[in-house]
Amino acid sequence: MADQSGVATSADTKVLIHPWVVRISHWVNVLAMFIMIASGWRIYNADPIFAFKFPRELTLGGWLGGALQWHFAAMWLFVINGLVYVLYGLFSGHFKSSFLPLTPGSVLNEFKNALRGKIPHNVGVYNAVQRAAYVGVIVVMIVLILSGLAIWKPVQFHELTLLMGEFEGARVVHFVAMALVCLFIVIHVVMVALVPRTFLPMITGCAKKSSAEHGA
Repeated sequence: MADQSGVATSADTKVLIHPWVVRISHWVNVLAMFIMIASGWRIYNADPIFAFKFPRELTLGGWLGGALQWHFAAMWLFVINGLVYVLYGLFSGHFKSSFLPLTPGSVLNEFKNALRGKIPHNVGVYNAVQRAAYVGVIVVMIVLILSGLAIWKPVQFHELTLLMGEFEGARVVHFVAMALVCLFIVIHVVMVALVPRTFLPMITGCAKKSSAEHGA
């Protein structure tokens, strides 16, 4: 927006919301998780843990061998991308500025506000519930990797496999972690749909100052 003299006003000022490392790692993670989940469902169908299977149309790989190849390929992409993100988050201060402080009391208060429909959403600023969700999903993804290692190499990672309740226990842990990640993805997508102005900054990195400061 500009005034009558043609000078840009503060509404036209763009602020950096997501650094390029965060944006790239986010979209690489989207690709890796899609491949891992779809191929993982096909692997699960070959030897179900519970009394159900996933629809074949939602799986990737066609057969067990193909699904394993897709799964392992995406696993390396997921792990390398995750390491880059975690190292960046630690050394750049991204984790501290985005996810801290975080206390049970602040999460409870924000959750109560959410139930009343009064929770604010400023682009690039996470409220306590969002911070808890992001920290939680990072922990779950670490569990996903560790349980995957226990399933992949149960002999080499014998102590880890024992910690998770042997091979079958590790499979259950892996499945539960996958389900929690899927739940996070669904909630995340719904929130983006409800607050669509949060989507573009994850591509461009920037948002107009007025938009970034607007609460919903």
